[in-house]
Amino acid sequence: MPGTGVSPRAEKLRNQTSVLLIGAGRMGSALLKGWRNNGVKSIIVVEPNPSADIKALARAKAIALVDTPSQVSANFDACIVAIKPQVLKGEAVALAEIAKTSLMISIAAGTSIAVLRKAWGPKARIIRAMPNTPGAIGRGITGLTAAKGVSTSDKKTADTLLAALGQTLWVKSEAQIDSVTALSGSGPAYVFHLVEAMTQAGIAIGLSNPDSEKLARATVAGAGALLDADKAAAADLRVAVTSPGGTTEAALRVLMPELPKLMTRALKAAKKRAQELR
Repeated sequence: MPGTGVSPRAEKLRNQTSVLLIGAGRMGSALLKGWRNNGVKSIIVVEPNPSADIKALARAKAIALVDTPSQVSANFDACIVAIKPQVLKGEAVALAEIAKTSLMISIAAGTSIAVLRKAWGPKARIIRAMPNTPGAIGRGITGLTAAKGVSTSDKKTADTLLAALGQTLWVKSEAQIDSVTALSGSGPAYVFHLVEAMTQAGIAIGLSNPDSEKLARATVAGAGALLDADKAAAADLRVAVTSPGGTTEAALRVLMPELPKLMTRALKAAKKRAQELR
């Protein structure tokens, strides 16, 4: 629409797309919030244990809320499956009828397209997606991969719906989704642990616990905001703040020989575990 920054396709999705959301936990609720903010009007949520917020939306008729997929009979443009992998493996077959006509988007880690096809049939249009927790505030990134038979139009629908959480990125193969899981899916925990480690180190060099935590949190959050605002490479931003012979350089002499190797080991462990969950 002219002057709004909204593409005609996104505007159509806002007004016409019917969405079925299976699971309204943290990520499902974040998706729901984003869709409602974007004006998606036809949303049915399947959640047997809804939060107070979800119940309130249902009472206000902002969404339709049901306990099980068996209570749903309508066709949908897209069904987003936002339940835990161990739950999905047992419950996927209950979505087989819906999968006959709806685009199926799964955000369950470690649940392969092959496993989903067994439950949903060989003709199911399946997209696997791996979001991360900053999606709760619209600042996440979601990696996506599509099964054979998924159309360009289906991919655009998935892009628009998952954009409720932030950025999207399509990878070349399903195998790479495990790498996405290791890097960005689990990545926020690494950053939070960095803040913990910086806080502990600040205490070790003489700061109080509250002061050290405040400094660490603000530094990491601010650096992240700078990364987002400045499109220079991370390496260039690092060089810009590192004066020759200065304090930052002294610290980096300790970190740089070890941190890349340690991070690679960590991501390999996460990827291996994602593969084991299949």
